[in-house]
Amino acid sequence: MKRADHWFAMVLTIGLLFMASAVRAEDTVTVNISMKDHRFVPAELQAPAHKAIVIVVKNLDPAPAEFESNMLRVEKVVTGGGTITLRIRPLEPGRYRFFDDFHPSTEGYLVVK
Repeated sequence: MKRADHWFAMVLTIGLLFMASAVRAEDTVTVNISMKDHRFVPAELQAPAHKAIVIVVKNLDPAPAEFESNMLRVEKVVTGGGTITLRIRPLEPGRYRFFDDFHPSTEGYLVVK
């Protein structure tokens, strides 16, 4: 392979990678939720089906909490006053429960339509 052909192939590959990442970004939806006084606000999130979901969780309390969902396959501690970002695979339509593992009665739902 000639040096010019090799250079062209490398530039083409890099360009395709950038285009693929832009397409993936369009297929991602971000939803925000807060935790305050052992409650999720809002208690129900909405997201479209078949798109990757980013859930941004902000803990407004001074004590830590643990965002957990067996259905979503996530479990992560949120420090007091902290924020976490969770990446969720594309989901089928349904209602997915999540909760604060430190306070299991604190629950919410991700509704995917």
